[in-house]
This record gives sequence, structure tokens and C-alpha cells, in this order.
Amino acid sequence: MARVYATATQYETYTGLSPAPTDIDVRLRRASAFLDAQVFRYCRYATDNEGLPADPLVAAAFADAVCAQVEWGIDVGDTTGAAGVGWGKVQVGSVRLERPTAASASGGETPGRQVAPAVWDALQSPGLGPERLYLGLVVSC
Repeated sequence: MARVYATATQYETYTGLSPAPTDIDVRLRRASAFLDAQVFRYCRYATDNEGLPADPLVAAAFADAVCAQVEWGIDVGDTTGAAGVGWGKVQVGSVRLERPTAASASGGETPGRQVAPAVWDALQSPGLGPERLYLGLVVSC
């Protein structure tokens, strides 16, 4: 089962918006899975039996990071990475937009598939030294 690092209440506190979107649990789950794949798996931190951060400061930072990722998706209008899929070249009047064909097919470069800048802010907050959270660690056995 996928880990979810934030709750609807934490999202409301983080954003100051209440109530949270009706599908917030789905968005938090997707953002948690996305950050697991893109960021958290490259970090070293103590975990509990469920694989969640054991340190309360790390858990709070992960929750803020997930909330930031959800907020980013809403702000840029692309919560799944599909917003730019399907077009390579578009021209409307004198405005012409062009995206490489591979990106238009996969959506890999769309805003919804980017790590939100505020995620990095949350993970580098004061008090999260390398003894609690080490960013970017890759270890081979």
C-alpha cells in the first residue's frame, strides 16, 4: 500500500484554504506517490514500521512537501501531468508554441510532472540537519 504523508487537515493548514478540495485525499495520495518516486526515495531518514518518517520534524516536512506539490498542481492547472500531452505545435494568431514530440506524448515536461519549488523549501527547513534528513543519498549494497 502506498504511503500518504499528509492529511486534508494538514493541507488546509498549509494553504490556509478551507475546506480543501473534495478530492483532496486522491490528490494527496498521488502527490505522495510522485514525491516518493522523484524525491523521497533518494533521502535517508529514520522510518517507523509502516515506512513513514519516524522523526516528527521530518514527518512535518514531508507533509508540507506533499501539500506544496498538491498546491502547485492546482496553481498551474495541471494536477496529473496531462495538461500538455497531445500537442507538439500550436499556433493561434501570431503566438506559436512548440514542444518536442516525445514530451507531448509522455507529458514528462509538463508542470504537473515537475517537483514544486516549495517542496525543496519544506525539505530544507531549519532543524532538518543531516542527522534527521539527508537529501539526495543513493546507496548501493
